[in-house]
Amino acid sequence: MSKDRFSRREFLQSTAGVTGALAAAPSIFLKPEHIPSVLERVAPSDRLRFGIIGIGMQGSGLLTAAVQLPGVECVAACDLYDGRHLLAQEIVGKKIPTTRRYQELLDNKEIDCLIAAVPDHWHKQVVVDAVSAGKDIYCEKPMSHSAADGLAMVAAVQKTGRIVQIGSQRVSSVICAKAKEMIAQGTIGTLTLVEGSLGRNDPTGAWEYPPPPDLSPSNLDWDTWQGTVPKVPFNPNIFARWRCWKEYGTGLAGDLLVHLVSGMNFMLGWNAPPKKAMSLGAILRFQDGRNMPDVHATLFDYGSAPVYLRLNLGCETPEIYRFQGSKGILEVTEFAINYYPQTGEDSAPSYYTSGYPQKMRDAYTADWHAKNDPVPGKEPVLEGYTYRGDSWDDEKPHLWRYFQGVKNRQQVTEDALFGNNAALACHMSNESYFRKSAVVWDAASGTIKTA
Repeated sequence: MSKDRFSRREFLQSTAGVTGALAAAPSIFLKPEHIPSVLERVAPSDRLRFGIIGIGMQGSGLLTAAVQLPGVECVAACDLYDGRHLLAQEIVGKKIPTTRRYQELLDNKEIDCLIAAVPDHWHKQVVVDAVSAGKDIYCEKPMSHSAADGLAMVAAVQKTGRIVQIGSQRVSSVICAKAKEMIAQGTIGTLTLVEGSLGRNDPTGAWEYPPPPDLSPSNLDWDTWQGTVPKVPFNPNIFARWRCWKEYGTGLAGDLLVHLVSGMNFMLGWNAPPKKAMSLGAILRFQDGRNMPDVHATLFDYGSAPVYLRLNLGCETPEIYRFQGSKGILEVTEFAINYYPQTGEDSAPSYYTSGYPQKMRDAYTADWHAKNDPVPGKEPVLEGYTYRGDSWDDEKPHLWRYFQGVKNRQQVTEDALFGNNAALACHMSNESYFRKSAVVWDAASGTIKTA
């Protein structure tokens, strides 16, 4: 391009009027949800007695959070590894009954409800057995290990009318609640694109967990733990790192993507599976025998704005959502919401007119400024906002809503239908990866089909 022609940037700089400025974003602190103190007295008749199934990494965290809530107490624990029986008693602070057989908790009339944090391939059986036995249950995410499992779980819950909460705790956070409110109020205008991402860069983040040193067939019911999948010899790594294998877990989709999807659906007010999913992924860093990808990116079609969610176990990046719209960007993270406003209007004469003859261009530019330049001293200011609040990973609000739902027989934040729709997105993501093709959800047949 010759020097007497304008580049886009040069044209804007040379013709721009003062149409607005971006003010520094003020920080506003969100008040956390009120949860009564555990020290508050609750009548014995009003206390909820729960049992827990699975006291591993996630289950021990849930148990620790649950016993800090008022009006609830753990009265029994189940795990197939005996070492976790002692762990449960250490957390609860007393010698509660423990067992390897979760059916004993279902038969126990002293137990009002359950918490389950078991490997994905056990979710369906535990939840269906629990609701069929008249027990309400909190089940860790992802709700199901397959699309068929999810449909069977929903059917069992609808048949029995029990309270079920799925454990993607961010949907009960003040962060996501405020973001939901802002989007519903039209803060970002017309939604045009949703992005979400998360990256880790360490072996623990990639599920290479150290098995308990004493683990053996004598203190672990290995055959029962394997469930209905093809049996393999005792393997401590499979027990500790089951998320790496599709036979037991659902990989990045079930461990991390489900959080992104659940939070997104909650904030956008969506409660349906995607119409279509297209994934790319690979095992690029962790060549440890796993059969689930350690890098996984998926495009989803929900029938409106495109959704692009990406996960990486080979490079650390923040977990973040970016809801993009005609009035700006809403950026949502674990502790904060940032709103970056945009006018969606021209801020300067169109650079297309650089192709006009000089006299025509000058006339257009003068006319544009006459119609659009603000009165000096009254230039509009775009004001962004930053909201800060408690971590969306705090499990107490989600558990509190579950226990309140059990007590009052009210719908919880993340019921079986919501949980299943989020899980279906994850199953579609995995199916697209393994089939190397886009997939669609066929509601009529209840199956995922190749597009």
